[in-house]
Amino acid sequence: MKRDIFGLIVSAIFISVILVSSKLIGESNKEASRKYIHIMLSNWWIIAILFFDSVYFAIIGPLLFIVINSISYKYNLIKTMERDESEKDGLGTVYYALTLFIMAILTFGVFPEYKGIYGPLIGLAGIAVMGYSDGFAAIVGRSVKSPSYKIGTTKKTLAGSITMLAITFIILSGFLVYVKVPYWYFKAAIISVIVTIIEAVSIKGTDNLTVPLATVGLLLLVI
Repeated sequence: MKRDIFGLIVSAIFISVILVSSKLIGESNKEASRKYIHIMLSNWWIIAILFFDSVYFAIIGPLLFIVINSISYKYNLIKTMERDESEKDGLGTVYYALTLFIMAILTFGVFPEYKGIYGPLIGLAGIAVMGYSDGFAAIVGRSVKSPSYKIGTTKKTLAGSITMLAITFIILSGFLVYVKVPYWYFKAAIISVIVTIIEAVSIKGTDNLTVPLATVGLLLLVI
């Protein structure tokens, strides 16, 4: 109990530092501040692994994220996290928080252990892909000139998709090697391709839901 409560305190400090520091970036580049928050907040999952034993404590932060992000989206509360009204495209920030909530329930509650592997560690792989792969894919996609393509109504860039694929492969390879899964390179490659396609076809910020959940689902199949 004491460790869980301390985890909530550490979580609050961690999130506050990210939001405050994002203002420094937002002064010169608002989109960069958004992606900074997107990437850095995914590291909260490490705090969850280190401090939370109970699923009930693990979901407190994500629940608050859902409420705060919903209010922020509607009223532009956290300006460094939101796009301008003319650029808004879906509830991506809310889906991000919802994913943390769902993942906390699944990995801390439903399967805290899966085939001898600590459940939240599997969740970490999915959250890291959402934070780092998707985050850096957006940064590279906007920064590097490359051909663009459309799948349905979603427009993506080749540079962004390659970045998504590469970082996802690195994350999944590290995870699969750590948990000693045979043929890790083949499994990491297949999942990375599938997840990159899922990210490409997800619309209006839903990739913050589809990417991490699909990653974890596929990992459960190959472990």
